[in-house]
Amino acid sequence: MAAADLAQDTQVVRDPDVVGRYQAALPNHWDYLLPSGGAVMTLALRAAAAELAEPALRLLSATSIFCKPVPVGPCVLDVVVLRRGKSVAQVRSSLSVAGELAMEVAASFGRDRQGPHVQGAAFPSVLGLAEATPTVGGTPLSYPHGAANPYEMFRIYQQLETRIAEGDIHWRDADRFVAGPARYGRWMRYRTPQRDAAGNYDRLALAPLIDTMPTALHRAIGPSDYRFYAPSLDLTMHVVADTQREWLLFRSYVRQAAAGYAIGEIEVWDDECRFIAYGTQSMYLQTVAGTPPVVDASRR
Repeated sequence: MAAADLAQDTQVVRDPDVVGRYQAALPNHWDYLLPSGGAVMTLALRAAAAELAEPALRLLSATSIFCKPVPVGPCVLDVVVLRRGKSVAQVRSSLSVAGELAMEVAASFGRDRQGPHVQGAAFPSVLGLAEATPTVGGTPLSYPHGAANPYEMFRIYQQLETRIAEGDIHWRDADRFVAGPARYGRWMRYRTPQRDAAGNYDRLALAPLIDTMPTALHRAIGPSDYRFYAPSLDLTMHVVADTQREWLLFRSYVRQAAAGYAIGEIEVWDDECRFIAYGTQSMYLQTVAGTPPVVDASRR
């Protein structure tokens, strides 16, 4: 079966009767239990970019606030250009389902400008692409000592290739799965490459892969009867560079979880050690099973 194309699945169509309004229909290719918040964010950014209609204005940063779960199917996007300057345009894109607001994105798009180039972050100490462990391939859906493989369970991962750069493969090696630091690293690429008109990695396609921070919390908790899922309250991303590489490293870190919420961050690098983007997220922790543990992973 051919992999889904995120660009095609997040197409928007201008409504000829309402200024700034777009129609779209999100399929189930990008689901966990429901569509990934990052995929929904990409959809809203497509509408924002369509309203600006200036390819030279490219995404710099965006923040999404998720008001309610977004199901597959039709939705409406209303876009307001808040400011259009010489270098930067700022836009608000609101997504509604059945007449109710479900999420809103505020984004800045900018033209390339002259300025200093300063490398402040160092490439992390993780497995390189060649050494990282593939998540699927010649393995059954469930393992004798482990759990179901999430990369075979969820539709979104069927559209991606993924290799573990940092952290245990808990579903395969449950006997060796131990609690670790609140960090997790994965190399990921789209099976259907996502490119912009210039041939660079499509900046709007970063959002679904940035929206993968809860795994770092799972690693910090370690083996436990506690099960949770972590819908996004908000998701922010900053894009700082372009790349034409397909494989990107997404290294996440959860600084704190408390009182039913958690905050995370993620760095994005390409396989030539270029820093590409950075994201942050607030999560709503929903207990599925077990008792929420008390964990200090700060010195691991």
